[in-house]
Amino acid sequence: MITTVSSKGQIVLPAKLRQEDGIRPGEEFEVERVEPGSYLLKRRARRNEGVVKLLLTCPVKGWFQSLERSETTDDITAPRLA
Repeated sequence: MITTVSSKGQIVLPAKLRQEDGIRPGEEFEVERVEPGSYLLKRRARRNEGVVKLLLTCPVKGWFQSLERSETTDDITAPRLA
């Protein structure tokens, strides 16, 4: 596949590759210069991916119950220092 460097130095990964690998906007990659004219692009690990997988494998479904609260973080005021 061929892609072009933009005037800002950006390189677009072709849509087919993004779809096949599940690449989403905002994901980070490392770029390593192997030698002049040759580069290696490595996808960085997704943050919290392990935690999400762990939570999804929980054998007990429906255990989480949200708290019944009427206040929000907008209702919290910082204490005043004397």
